[in-house]
Amino acid sequence: MTKEKKHKNLIMCIGGLAVGLVNGLLGAGGGMLAVPLLRKTGLTTKESHSNAVGVILPLSVFSAVLYISAGRVKIMDSVPYIPGGLIGALIGTKLLKKIPAKILKKLFAAFMIWAGIRLLIK
Repeated sequence: MTKEKKHKNLIMCIGGLAVGLVNGLLGAGGGMLAVPLLRKTGLTTKESHSNAVGVILPLSVFSAVLYISAGRVKIMDSVPYIPGGLIGALIGTKLLKKIPAKILKKLFAAFMIWAGIRLLIK
């Protein structure tokens, strides 16, 4: 195995650990780590954004199962958000195809900044 391949594998292993930890601990934010990590492995911006969902989905399902089985989540509290979330996911998937990568990067950065400021203020 080449040194470059070992480095890429190390990034993926440590990155996966960090993404899972943040997602499980905070309930969100794993995707914000996954996107830049996926970019480091050679994926394009759009590939990184779409593949981040593929990474986050199983982690979120696993975390949800653990939280539900521990009695920390009442499913009925989550149900009202699901229809809007599904519609938003459909719209986001369609928009990703149409938004240039340069604008997507700026939207992602703006969202990260907004989320960080919001967390600091509240």
